[in-house]
Amino acid sequence: DCLLNGIENSGDIEKPNKKLKIKCLILKDDDALNIKRLNNISIVKGDVTVIEDCERFTDNSEGGILFHCAGIIHPKKTRHFFDINVNGTNNIIDAAIKGKIKKIVFVSSNSPCGVNPNNEHIFDENCNYNPYLMYGRSKMEMEKLINQSYSKGNIKTVIIRPPWFYGPNQPNRQTKFYKMIRDGKVPIVGSGENKRSMACTINISQGLIRAAIKNEANGQTYWIADSEPYPFNYIIKTIRKVMRHEFNIICKDTEIRLPNVVSSVAYYLDSFIQSIGLYNKEIHVLSEMNKTIACSIKKAKDELDYKP
Repeated sequence: DCLLNGIENSGDIEKPNKKLKIKCLILKDDDALNIKRLNNISIVKGDVTVIEDCERFTDNSEGGILFHCAGIIHPKKTRHFFDINVNGTNNIIDAAIKGKIKKIVFVSSNSPCGVNPNNEHIFDENCNYNPYLMYGRSKMEMEKLINQSYSKGNIKTVIIRPPWFYGPNQPNRQTKFYKMIRDGKVPIVGSGENKRSMACTINISQGLIRAAIKNEANGQTYWIADSEPYPFNYIIKTIRKVMRHEFNIICKDTEIRLPNVVSSVAYYLDSFIQSIGLYNKEIHVLSEMNKTIACSIKKAKDELDYKP
C-alpha cells in the first residue's frame, strides 16, 4: 500500500512513484487476495528456503530493489528459526546477486541485542550483540551474513530493526493482545513501568522506503520505531482509550497483575524448552513481559530523514 499510494505527511515519499513495477514472493499456500486487490503487482509463489524459488523470484529483475521481510518469529521447532531466518536469507542474497539486484533492504529485529540492562538504558546502533534466545541468535546470524555480503562488495544492503509492531495488517497475535485488554485479562508482570519501543507498520514501511532510496544508507543498520519508548502501563491505557473513544468498544478497567518472578520462571522454562529444540509462544512472550526493550531512532532521523 505504501509503495503504491505513498505515505501521508511524509514529505518526499508522500506521493507514489507511478512507474513502479512490483513483484511479490509469497508462500504457495498463502491467500493472495490482499495482494491481488492492489494494482501493478505480479506474484511469484515459493519459499525462501528453496534456492530455485528465490532465483525464479529475482529473475528478470536487474537493477531492482528487494525488500526482504520474510522470517519466522513463533515456530513449532527452533530449527525453523535457522532454516528460514538464516538459510532463507542466504538464499535470497545469492539469488539477488545472481539476478543483478541493485540493493536489498532487510527486516531484522530488536532480538539480536536482547533486552536493556535497566529501565533507563536505550539501544542504539553501536550496541553489541547479546541475542535473546534462539530467535535473537538467528537474527544475529542473519545480520552477520548480510554485512559480510556488503563488506565483500557483492551487493548493496541495509538492515532495519523494528521492535514490537502494530497497525494496518498487523498479525493475529497483536489483535489477540487488544482483545485481552478489552476483556480486562491482559497480564502485567511487575510494576508495568518497563519501557517498550513499538513501531506502527506505516512507520516501518516509511523506514524501509527511505533506506531503499538513500545511498547514504548502504551498508548501515537502523533502528526503526515510533518516536519514543512507552511504559507498558501507558501502552495498555492508550489502547483501551483508543478502543473506547474512537471505536466505541466497551472495555473493562482491569488487568491481571503478576509478580516479577513469573517472567523469571518463564524465561528459564523457555530456555529449557528451546534447548531441546522445541518452542512455546505463550511461555516465550510471558518471559519478556517485564523486560525493557527500548531503542533510539536518532540515526534514522539524522541519516534517512525518518519522521515517524
